[in-house]
Amino acid sequence: MITPKSVCDELSDLEIIRKALVAVDYFSCLYDRYEKQLLRYVRRVAFATDDEAADILQDAFIKIWRNLHAYDPNLKLSSWMYRIVHNEAISFVRHKKSFGKDLRVTWDEHLLADKPDDTDPDAADLLEYRDKLTHRTLALLPEPYREVLVLKFLENMGYEEISDILKIPEGTVATRINRAKKAFRKIMNHP
Repeated sequence: MITPKSVCDELSDLEIIRKALVAVDYFSCLYDRYEKQLLRYVRRVAFATDDEAADILQDAFIKIWRNLHAYDPNLKLSSWMYRIVHNEAISFVRHKKSFGKDLRVTWDEHLLADKPDDTDPDAADLLEYRDKLTHRTLALLPEPYREVLVLKFLENMGYEEISDILKIPEGTVATRINRAKKAFRKIMNHP
């Protein structure tokens, strides 16, 4: 039996957890509630293909299920889940690097290849170009800088939430964000 969406929508995260610990079907409520944003996060931080991102998220949800009984209700559920997903995504990135499969693009080879020509581009073209440029610039940043920028500016999280996810002090979050923004600007201004 799969729990209907209407039932899920009426329950808080904590109620879903309590019910899921008794009846596994309620876990689908958490999956449905958080899948899209967590999948988006995996793609952004791990630069994974759609299939890789789905696999990472599936592994993360298995870990979330296995550890659901250990969830501390004093913590924000989304931060707790992001932490587990984050760990899976970073493990994927490190595994890829360890086998020489790191697919980071170099600035000279690809970044300017999609530069709009001199014709009058419309707003959608400019937005798409900006998104590609941002994504490629993020790919060139060291992992700790990329993580904080994605969480802060693409996932719209505050310092406290980022601190919970990355398990670093809020002051360190602020420092990393500041340094990451400088590194991002430096790459963007590269001749």
